[in-house]
Amino acid sequence: MDTHEDAAAAVAERFARFARDEAPGRSDVYLSWAREVAGDAGLRDILSRIPATHRQPPLVFAVTRMLGAPVSDGPTWAAFVRAHAEEVVAECAARTLQTNEPLRCAVLLPALALIDGPIALLELGASGGLCLYPDRYAYRYETVAIGESTVTLASASRGAALPEPRLPEIVWRAGIDLQPLDARDPADRAWLEGLVWPEESERAARIAAALGIVASEPPRLVAGDAADVDLVRRVAADAPADATLVVTTPGILPYVPRARRDGLIAALTAAPDDAAGIRAGGVRWITLDQPGLHDAWVPPIDPATWPGFALALDGRVLAAADPLGSWIDWRA
Repeated sequence: MDTHEDAAAAVAERFARFARDEAPGRSDVYLSWAREVAGDAGLRDILSRIPATHRQPPLVFAVTRMLGAPVSDGPTWAAFVRAHAEEVVAECAARTLQTNEPLRCAVLLPALALIDGPIALLELGASGGLCLYPDRYAYRYETVAIGESTVTLASASRGAALPEPRLPEIVWRAGIDLQPLDARDPADRAWLEGLVWPEESERAARIAAALGIVASEPPRLVAGDAADVDLVRRVAADAPADATLVVTTPGILPYVPRARRDGLIAALTAAPDDAAGIRAGGVRWITLDQPGLHDAWVPPIDPATWPGFALALDGRVLAAADPLGSWIDWRA
C-alpha cells in the first residue's frame, strides 16, 4: 500500500470513528457529513491531501462552512467539497482547531479562588483569549450564583462543596498562541463562531457574547509556540511585579510533544528561587487536562478510572471536570 492509500485509509477510519463515537447525540449534520466521507472514495481522496495534523473532522467541517458550504444533508455537502476541493485542502492546511470555550472559566474559577490577588493571568494556547476574562463573567452552580455580566456560565457542581466562589482580581492578562485571534476582527470572530457545531445554538450565543467582552478591552496576545519556555518567560516578564503570576494551560498540553511538555511543566512547577522557572519568585499553575498526559499530578491519577479531565493547582489535583466546563466534581 503506498503513502496515498495509507492517507486515504486513515481518513476513512478517522471519519468513521467520528460518526460512530463523537457526533451521535451532538450533531446530526456532522454525523451525516462524516458518514459521507467514510463511504465515498472520492471525498477520501480529496481529504487525504490535507496534512494529517489538520484533517480532524470538526476542523474540516468548520472550514467548509466558512467557505460557504450549506448546513444541509451529506450529499449536498459532498458536492460542495468536490466543487471546492483546492480551497478546502488549502484552508485546512493553514488552520488548526482552536477550541476557545469561555465555559471553561466556570471550572477554573474555584482554582483561582484559592489564589490571593492581584493576579497577572497568562494563558498558554489562548486562541482568541475568551478564557482570560474569568472576572468579567457571571457564574451559576446550582443554587450558588456570583457576579453580573452579559455572559452567565452555568456549570453543574458535583462531589464535595466548592470553595466559596469569588471573582478574581485580575490586573494584567496575556496569552500565547500559534495563531492568536483578534475578537475585534470580523474574520477571526467568524472563524471562532464557525468552530461551534451547527446544533449548538446556546454555545454559539455564549461565544458571541464573550467575544464582545474581549473586544471591548483586548488582552495582549503573542503569536508563538506556547510550549517555548523562553518565550513564556519573556511574556511573563511584562507582568506587574507586585501581582501573582498565574499561568493556565487548559486543553493545550495534548498538542505538545511529551519531552517538551515535561520541560514546560518542570518550568511551571520550579521552586521560586530556581532559575529554571518561569519567573523569579515563582508562578502558580492551573491546568485542566487529560489525566494521562503527564505524571505531575499530586496525588497520582489513574486515567482508567478518572472521569473527565483533571483540574489542578501547581499539580495538586482539585477536581474532575468536563473538558469544556459543563460540570465539576470537587475532590480536594
